[in-house]
Amino acid sequence: MKRAVDVLKRLWVCALFVCVVLSAGPQASERAALQAYVTNQGSETVSVVDLGTLRVTATVAVPGKPAGIAVDARTDKAFVTAPDASDVVVLETKTNTVVKRIKTGGGPVGIAVHPRTGLVYVADWYASRLSVVDPDAGTVVADIGVGQSPSGVVITPGGAFVLTADRDSDAVSIIDATTSQRIASVAVGLRPFGISLGLDGTRAYTANVGSDDVSVIDLASQRVVATVKVGRRPYAVALTPTLGFVTDQYGGTVTVFDVATNQPVKTIPVGDHPEGIAFDEATNAVYVACWFDNELVRIDVATLSVAARISVGDGPRAFGAFLK
Repeated sequence: MKRAVDVLKRLWVCALFVCVVLSAGPQASERAALQAYVTNQGSETVSVVDLGTLRVTATVAVPGKPAGIAVDARTDKAFVTAPDASDVVVLETKTNTVVKRIKTGGGPVGIAVHPRTGLVYVADWYASRLSVVDPDAGTVVADIGVGQSPSGVVITPGGAFVLTADRDSDAVSIIDATTSQRIASVAVGLRPFGISLGLDGTRAYTANVGSDDVSVIDLASQRVVATVKVGRRPYAVALTPTLGFVTDQYGGTVTVFDVATNQPVKTIPVGDHPEGIAFDEATNAVYVACWFDNELVRIDVATLSVAARISVGDGPRAFGAFLK
């Protein structure tokens, strides 16, 4: 009898394991980015790029010099900042159409979507504030004071904190998402613009345009723990599990560094004025928008080389989370 019970227990454990593996499999494959949404300031459009065929499949008109973008795959929406119109433009990604324009005032630049609440956080370059937007109501529900000229915005994986790169304060603001209060300001390099999080969410990385380096912030201690020298006028950072990729605007390159040692390992020529950058974990590829070349460039992370170039609209910025 005991043997029979033991056999049943083993069978139950095996069945549970199989269920877990089967349920995890599709989710893992779904993490592969299928499309890139590239904001083009010059042509005032968003190019929708099929990452399987590496072709533009749709072009969406977005007046107002679009710059920042945050794609929310859960709601099939993309949120685009239009600084010249003082708007956040909402795109329906199933149909690639504009469904709403939300007036924020000022000069919206960086943007991010909260992973739990769906609220949208928008950095106002002119007003030293972070606006909290309810996309369903189409209104600004709160304004949070941050440093001067906030640009990049990121939210920690669990949604507890929002961070802004405050360019003209040479600092990063840390905001409690629950209370909408700024709880810390961390001094970084000169003129931070883009800000990104490591994949585990414990460290933030700022691209410091004025000092040609990247500041590495430990979020638990709220202090800079390393500085990485990169190319001229770094704009944004993308992180893989082992490497960091930094767009060097004036260098026409992407600097690659080791996240364990914070030492540069390679410089990859990509094109004229690379700006927005993002990593797709499932395909092990990094995508870079080259502003003056009107291209989206794909880098193979395994070989650290350019694998493809896709023509997009005029003046691509793709500042933010532009992969879906």
